[in-house]
Amino acid sequence: MAFLLDIKDLMSSSASLRTEREKNLRIAVFVDAESPDAAVDALKDVLRPQMSTARLHVEPVVPGDVLVVEDAADVVIALTGPGSTLAPSLARARDRFIPTALVTLGESQAEASRRLQHPILDTIADDDVETLVKELGRWLADRVNGKRLALAANFEFVRRAVAEEAIKTTAFQNAVVGGVMIIPGADMPIMTANQAKMILQIAAAYGEPLGAERIKELAAVVGGAFVMRALARQALAFVPGLGWAIKAGIGYSGTLGMGYGALEYFEEGGDVRGLAEKVRAARDRTLERARRGGRPEEPPIPAHAWVAEDEPEPQGDLMLPLLDDQSEASIESGDL
Repeated sequence: MAFLLDIKDLMSSSASLRTEREKNLRIAVFVDAESPDAAVDALKDVLRPQMSTARLHVEPVVPGDVLVVEDAADVVIALTGPGSTLAPSLARARDRFIPTALVTLGESQAEASRRLQHPILDTIADDDVETLVKELGRWLADRVNGKRLALAANFEFVRRAVAEEAIKTTAFQNAVVGGVMIIPGADMPIMTANQAKMILQIAAAYGEPLGAERIKELAAVVGGAFVMRALARQALAFVPGLGWAIKAGIGYSGTLGMGYGALEYFEEGGDVRGLAEKVRAARDRTLERARRGGRPEEPPIPAHAWVAEDEPEPQGDLMLPLLDDQSEASIESGDL
């Protein structure tokens, strides 16, 4: 049985994703002069924009300075040392309703929040630098959600968090679709379209090209929906009366499996062309198990099924001014 994928709809989604990925992005970074060197080096390493649409400004802060960020700024990232030097600048950023992350290494979230009088949910703390960077990536994906793809396009450490948001949202949508549809087969086109758009979002987050030729290749994602429907029918034959719950579960877990498989594949440097082949192979394996009456023991697209084929491209660097000319601090801008 064949199912049609609306290529025009996917092309429209692709164009929207490209537009989102190329949105202007303005980030101000405050660095307490007493910040730990390990934390400074970590931020310097990961905050390197890859597109000319991003503007990043870094300011060192010493006691007595009060930095004022322009209203057009999308986010402030403030790296603190042991004192309260950043408190006035943080308060000014909050007064302008700019999402502001307080980042601290070597102390608890509660301690840093209390010391600098900053909201605890916007305070990122850990003893490990790598974990600190990952948590910052999750915070950015959550708090600057209107520009998630722009963040992912520019900063590698944000990509996984952005992709995971797309996966979880789509899995929930497909769970609802699978649970509420009562007409046989009516859920298939919707789940399929959701899965294809999810893959497009993940590909966009990882900097993949989203032209017409790639959209056609992604039609192979339809195979993942075939798997879900085949397994749902098999399960329904054994558990009458609970079909809605089974279909909802398959819609959710199957979409998660497909999404995380794609995520891991792109993280290892794979491209869209190779992804379509992997989806097709996983579909065929799962359908063969279903024909034999076996129950799969892993999601339709297990993470270990993906193999890296290409290496990621190197990052670029761009540092441009972002602070108001009327900044209350008279200090020279500089890189981390």
